[in-house]
Amino acid sequence: MNTKTIKKPTIKQPKINVITLGCSKNIYDSEVLMGQLRGNNLNVTHESDKMGKDDIVVINTCGFIDNAKQESIDTILQFSELKEAGKIGKVVVTGCLSERYKPELEAEITNVDAFFGTNDLQNILHELGANYKHELIGERLLTTPSHFAYFKIAEGCNRPCSFCAIPLMRGKHMSKPMEELVNEAKILAKNGTKELILIAQDLTYYGLDLYGVRKLDELMRRLSDVPGIEWIRLQYAYPSGFPMEILDAMNERDNICKYLDMPLQHITDNMLKSMRRGTTKQKTIDLVNQIRDKVPNIAMRTTLICGYPGETERDFEEMKEWVAETKFDRLGCFTYSHEEKTHAHTLIDDVPEEVKQERVDEIMEIQQGISFDINQEKVGKTFKVLVDKKEGDFFVGRTEFDSPEVDNEVLIDAATGYAANGSFVHVKVDRAEDFDLYGTIV
Repeated sequence: MNTKTIKKPTIKQPKINVITLGCSKNIYDSEVLMGQLRGNNLNVTHESDKMGKDDIVVINTCGFIDNAKQESIDTILQFSELKEAGKIGKVVVTGCLSERYKPELEAEITNVDAFFGTNDLQNILHELGANYKHELIGERLLTTPSHFAYFKIAEGCNRPCSFCAIPLMRGKHMSKPMEELVNEAKILAKNGTKELILIAQDLTYYGLDLYGVRKLDELMRRLSDVPGIEWIRLQYAYPSGFPMEILDAMNERDNICKYLDMPLQHITDNMLKSMRRGTTKQKTIDLVNQIRDKVPNIAMRTTLICGYPGETERDFEEMKEWVAETKFDRLGCFTYSHEEKTHAHTLIDDVPEEVKQERVDEIMEIQQGISFDINQEKVGKTFKVLVDKKEGDFFVGRTEFDSPEVDNEVLIDAATGYAANGSFVHVKVDRAEDFDLYGTIV
């Protein structure tokens, strides 16, 4: 008798496609979410173009300033329309915009399946048919190249800055326990991560809530001891109450990058006071000088705001002079965004948008010249470079003085030598432009 085996039809598991908008802190949150989903044996991808009619889209939104909010809303609308057309199954929204405007979003975009805030990981997992697994603490699904990872050491912020909505969306400062962070760094290093980019709303506050004292310097040393970690980089240090002891750790350890990202926002006393920055022009100038004295070859990055309420032409001229004199290695500049429920929202947004943009352009033009001059000094010198990718005819990498996405890049002609992604090579700089160095492997 001829018996045939009847195959059961395989039920294709819906894919969960995570879309990340906004800053590196959101990237980190998406990676933790995806690590948990994978740990629950669910099919998860990041920003996939291919989606089926049963697939679920999770949008991790940004709500920081107007442009970011608009991008988040446009993305939610785009995927809710795909759901409406039957091209995807579910849309779930999380992150800062959702934390800040959940009632308004629910009322306006009715076919989103669920909205969650910034600290709703367990609830999101439940919505997606997964359970929160404590044993997965420190496990993440990296969305960056595996050789570098954003490393969030704290959540939220206690600072009272007048223009900033972060505390409204992320809550009060909460440091992560040091043991947990060291364990996470070990897991990353085992999986090939060589560079940790330390992020938080305010790195310098680390430990104060958990241990009663600032412990960023101790954390840096503990992470520096993790085998396989070759670079540790600090992003988002706050100037007021800056713990100088972190500079000792920087000088002591070869694998702590001589790099500091410290958003200063403005320089005139009346702007700093109105912005509630807890510092003055002179204190800011003294701090920058002290940092440079203590770590002579440090690369300093800052960010500034143009067009804050009440910013006069004189305030702006003073900021321009200071930028030209201080010569930051890296600098970003933004137009002021009038955010509701912030203290600055009670002020009149009195600088016209086109004036704000003109001021940003002027600052960036000055910085372009500074960057060009600094880069010219690097010609003929050799630097240790971490290779991020191959693009066209070039391997593209960074020195210890550069963070991914925002800073300078080193372009190595692929015809002159080979460099694997994630490898360190020594590169002699042959020529330099405003924001790029060109060199050959030695």
